[in-house]
Amino acid sequence: MAWGAGTFCSARSSRIIGAWSVVAWVMLVGLVANLAVIAVGPAPGPLGAADITWMLASGLGNAAGLLLEYTALRRGKVGIVTPVASTEGAIAAVLAVAAGEALGLATAALLALVTLGIVLAGVARDESTPDQRNGAAFWLAALAALSFGIGIFATGHLSASLPVGWAVLPPRLVGVVAVTIPLAMTRRLRLARSALPLVVFTGLAEVLGFVCYAVGARHSLAVAAVLGSQFAVVASVAAYLFLRERLTRLQLAGVVVIVVGVAALTWVTVG
Repeated sequence: MAWGAGTFCSARSSRIIGAWSVVAWVMLVGLVANLAVIAVGPAPGPLGAADITWMLASGLGNAAGLLLEYTALRRGKVGIVTPVASTEGAIAAVLAVAAGEALGLATAALLALVTLGIVLAGVARDESTPDQRNGAAFWLAALAALSFGIGIFATGHLSASLPVGWAVLPPRLVGVVAVTIPLAMTRRLRLARSALPLVVFTGLAEVLGFVCYAVGARHSLAVAAVLGSQFAVVASVAAYLFLRERLTRLQLAGVVVIVVGVAALTWVTVG
């Protein structure tokens, strides 16, 4: 719910001030909220080389994923971008399986079904909104999914050895250092009055989503990743209700396949 609501708000703000500025503000707001979580939580033990490596993977993966996703949301429809980006959960689940978690035949089949849905959503041509360049948005969303998948896998791994506040810190820290500060120093950091509440809400929602995910990943990384990936349903429904987005029949079929595949994968994984 947190990630879905944040994604919907970021779609609006990205079209107002641009993807880079949205990422910059979201990371800054998120860092402040994240530091508050750290302040009330326990301190971590000594960090080893492996911990630092996972933190870098988490920070770079999630920060790059946000930038790619927000760029895609500025170009294309929420109803196309979010289902494709939501396959981050399947990617993280596959990585978790490769790292030792079991993957049954049903789970493998459902991952293939989700992939089919991605293809359907991506290859469909949208004649009604050619200026939105949904084809480019699709590929940006696919790259975001890959980046997110790596990032949340690393975050889930960190949650097993670090306090939650520290486990979810790297994306915000990397984002502020790599995006917010450079934009501010070069005076390219934009903010409009209409975008202010959107980026603040998104920054807080991102942290809340990651905290919930990190807690869930302590029990099962694959389950938490797949459940979290259903943020696409929340964002797509919100776009339909509030932005009046319409999809072609083939695009809708792809979205439905992705949603059904992710939901079924959740049921199989939990079961």
